Amino acid sequence: MSGTPRYSPELRERAVKMVQERRQDYRSDWATVTAFSKLFGMSPETLRTWVQRTQVDQGSRPGLTTDERTRLKELEREVRDLRRANAILKDASVFFATELDGQTRR
Repeated sequence: MSGTPRYSPELRERAVKMVQERRQDYRSDWATVTAFSKLFGMSPETLRTWVQRTQVDQGSRPGLTTDERTRLKELEREVRDLRRANAILKDASVFFATELDGQTRR
């Protein structure tokens, strides 16, 4: 995966806005997404995901917002790092305790 997004944020906003505004002109959400995805030259799934993410961020759909997801990932990374550090410290304390006692580790 490259570091640069394939679609610009402006295109994303415009596509999502058009889908939301024109929803009533189509028989289903999927029909709306499919029509506009062809217009913008992207897969319907990409546009559907953007629309759902926007709905969650606006509070009209249940789920974690983008900010909450970002914060959750940061916290999970921090927990993983802290657990790794604790394991290292535990191993080091066992090593030094056995060295001080003069006993070898079994």
